[in-house]
Amino acid sequence: MSTGELLSSEPSELKFPFELKKQISCSLQLSNKTDNYVAFKVKTTNPKKYCVRPNTGVVLPRSTCDVIVTMQAQKEAPPDMQCRDKFLLQSVKVNDGLTANDITAEMFNKEAGNVVEECKLKVVYISPPSTAQEGSEEGPSPGVSFSDGKHANAAEFASGARAFTEGLEAQEISSEEKALMTKLTEEKNKAIQQSNKLRRELDLFKREGSKSGGGVSFMFVMLIGLLGIIMGYIMKKW
Repeated sequence: MSTGELLSSEPSELKFPFELKKQISCSLQLSNKTDNYVAFKVKTTNPKKYCVRPNTGVVLPRSTCDVIVTMQAQKEAPPDMQCRDKFLLQSVKVNDGLTANDITAEMFNKEAGNVVEECKLKVVYISPPSTAQEGSEEGPSPGVSFSDGKHANAAEFASGARAFTEGLEAQEISSEEKALMTKLTEEKNKAIQQSNKLRRELDLFKREGSKSGGGVSFMFVMLIGLLGIIMGYIMKKW
């Protein structure tokens, strides 16, 4: 916690779990320890990189105010994950009943005789265990000015375990399919044998019908229908 006479901030450092190409936010809680209305203003050395909401406001006596600091998505990580960005929290006593809309830049002007309390906050990047750090060529800033913000072995082990599990599942599926194909083949062969038998009997009926000169018997019609059912069953199962 960073403590001042007017406002205290929690935490005392802005910690971002750094990830490339991802927008990240962290919260800052301001606490008014006095019986006065206190106006605040948050500045940063890198305003294009951060968004602060709200960046100005009024904290009521013995009350708190939450500030959200959002870091824009970054394409590169700084060397050794060290960040040189800083934030400045300014606070000043104001008249009772003052609102955020009444705040002006002049209130935080020390040269105008205003008593302004200032508290500096560092930015800390927290590197996720699975994120590889990439260096950049960013050099140190000549001055500070504020403005209105994997573990390879574990991965390889997880990948190998996943591949082994998938291999076992594929082997089990292959065995089940093989058993099913064997069963279907046996059923198909039996059906074909039955069909051939019916065909022979059908040919016999045809020859006997031709010799007798009679018409098509009812049994002949039934055999044709049965043959059609069996052939349809074979095609469906196969």
